[in-house]
Amino acid sequence: MKLRDIMTREVIAVSPDTSVFDAAQIMKDKNIGAIPVCKDNMNVDGIITDRDIVLRVVCAEKDPKSIKCKEIMTDKLVVGKTDMEVESALDLMGDVQVRRLPVVENGKLVGFVSLGDMAVNNRFNRSAEQALSDISAPSRPLM
Repeated sequence: MKLRDIMTREVIAVSPDTSVFDAAQIMKDKNIGAIPVCKDNMNVDGIITDRDIVLRVVCAEKDPKSIKCKEIMTDKLVVGKTDMEVESALDLMGDVQVRRLPVVENGKLVGFVSLGDMAVNNRFNRSAEQALSDISAPSRPLM
C-alpha cells in the first residue's frame, strides 16, 4: 500500500509569515497537533507542532501574536512521497523520530500522514507499534 492510499488529502497549511497565534488557533479549531508551513506554491518550507509552540514561544515568554511561523518552524524536514510504501514511511519515521510526515508530489504538498493514521490500519499496526517504540525511546533526564 502506498502513502497516497492512506494520507489525508485536505491538508491545512500556513505561510511562513503567519503568526504563531494564528497557527495555534487553526490547530485548535481543526484538532490537529502539527501544521505544515508552505510558500504560496505549496512548496513545504517547514512544520510547526504544538510542542514547538510550547517550547519555542510559551516557555521562552515570547508573544505568539508577534512571532512568525518561519521563526520557530522546524525547517530540516523529512517528507514522504505519494508512491512511497507505507512500511518504508514507517521505517523512516522511526529512524528520524517523527510522528507526522508531510507527503509531497513534484515538490508540492499534497497530503499528510501521522503514525496514528497507520496504527488504526490492521495491516500496519505492528509496524506502527515498532515506529512508535523507536520514536519514543526514552531520553536521559536533564539535570
